[in-house]
Amino acid sequence: MSDTKVIMPQMGESIFEGTLTKWLKQAGDQVARDEPLFEISTDKVDSEIPAPASGILKEIVVQEGETVEINTVVALIGEAVGTASGGGKPKPKPETKKSDKKAEAPQAPTPPPEPAPKPVEITADETDDKSLRSSPLVRRIAREHGISIGELRGKGTGAGGRITKRDVLSYIEQRGEPTTAPAPAARKSAQPAAPAIDFKGPEHRVPMTAMRKSIAEHMVVSRRTSAHVATLFEIDCSAVMAARAALKPEFDRSGVRLTVTPFFIQAAVRALGKFPILNASLDGNDVVYKRAINIGIAVALDWGLIVPVVKDAGEKNLLGLAKTINDLGERARTKKLKPDEVQGGTFTITNPGNFGGLFGIPIINQPQVAILGMGGIEKRPIVIGDAIAIRPMVYLSLSFDHRVIDGAVADQFMADIKETLESWKA
Repeated sequence: MSDTKVIMPQMGESIFEGTLTKWLKQAGDQVARDEPLFEISTDKVDSEIPAPASGILKEIVVQEGETVEINTVVALIGEAVGTASGGGKPKPKPETKKSDKKAEAPQAPTPPPEPAPKPVEITADETDDKSLRSSPLVRRIAREHGISIGELRGKGTGAGGRITKRDVLSYIEQRGEPTTAPAPAARKSAQPAAPAIDFKGPEHRVPMTAMRKSIAEHMVVSRRTSAHVATLFEIDCSAVMAARAALKPEFDRSGVRLTVTPFFIQAAVRALGKFPILNASLDGNDVVYKRAINIGIAVALDWGLIVPVVKDAGEKNLLGLAKTINDLGERARTKKLKPDEVQGGTFTITNPGNFGGLFGIPIINQPQVAILGMGGIEKRPIVIGDAIAIRPMVYLSLSFDHRVIDGAVADQFMADIKETLESWKA
């Protein structure tokens, strides 16, 4: 059986090279088809690349840190130990007696079969049997609770019997376990870990990653391109928090985590419909208005920042927005995003309040003309009429391009968001 070539994939029409940032397997390791094999970084997205076939990682051709063109061979996968004896290829065996002796030799050291549990577990989870189809997130949640996907055989409620996150959470609940437990990724992502520095002298020099270089270039270009101006509004989130509390049980039953972000997206979408100049871009002397409202959501990662895009956000209800946000956020953190999922944004929302910030003045995400910044929601005393009351308050900031948007329009846009959020009905 000839070796399977592992190539650098093309992660989008405009991408012609990628940097191999990390090998998840080493030469000699056994791999299963579709198992994460290595990580790459492009100027659009970081991704995990799955193995194209099962077998032994025979040779690593491209080392970590190397940038190569698409379709370059980065590794070779050979036939797994013991596969030939399984009857799949009887012809090579009877070639010569020498080959038979060689075949006997590998059987003496029985350690090679020991890694077998991994492939067995993976093939059980990723079998072609439709009743066992599931996403990486679903399999991870199952593993965290000691559940084999096989236990849910025939219980999938997704398309074609696919096992969904809701199916796993319902199964966990039936066993009497808390369904809120499997959110370590969300909690971990809320506070990206600062990288540990191992000083061996007065300085420690580290080259910028491909993602960091891309962010740096993008931010400098944006500051040089747009005439940045900002406006700041304070919003009473009492109605939003009450609506979230009322809707949360229903969303939990659907296996969807409900945060406040979908509320802010819906309010922004409504305002963008009224003030389409903020959903535009500038091309030379032309203002280009966009029919679709595609909202970019900035996600902080341990290794940088990425902005996956909620496409056609205006066509989604609160549940649809929450599902999409959760999915994009999870896949951003597990490096499963596709390049087209971080492109095509027409307006961006970022949330520095996740880390305790009162507000931030973000840089516009080119070629967009505005970006909304959400601060942290905190209880503060405010004056209502002639009385002082305690309310959950948030600061919203809007950075906008003054070449296209006037201050009056920006403030009207923000006033509309404020009105929507403060009068929200569950």
